[in-house]
Amino acid sequence: MTPFDRLKKLADKQGLSINDVEEKVGLGKNTLYSWKKKIPSGANLTKIADFFNVSTDYLLGRDTKETKTADLADEDTVFTYEGRQIPPEDLEYMKRLLRGGK
Repeated sequence: MTPFDRLKKLADKQGLSINDVEEKVGLGKNTLYSWKKKIPSGANLTKIADFFNVSTDYLLGRDTKETKTADLADEDTVFTYEGRQIPPEDLEYMKRLLRGGK
């Protein structure tokens, strides 16, 4: 499986086209299609990994684990659900629920 195949799988899961991903991440048109034949640049690989919350190793096929973990207490992490950012007030609600409703 190529980096493009992995990218396509991730985009499909979120109902996004490759062009949608390019636009959301700020890449030029057809940049990601070039991944079919060549290894992506480090900067673009990182942008896509961050967007889908996966490791660059997953995109390159060096790791089969699709997701990476993050702690809800991490203030520098943007948490998403179905491609949309979770509002801060919802994150606080989730944290309270995980603490047992306190």
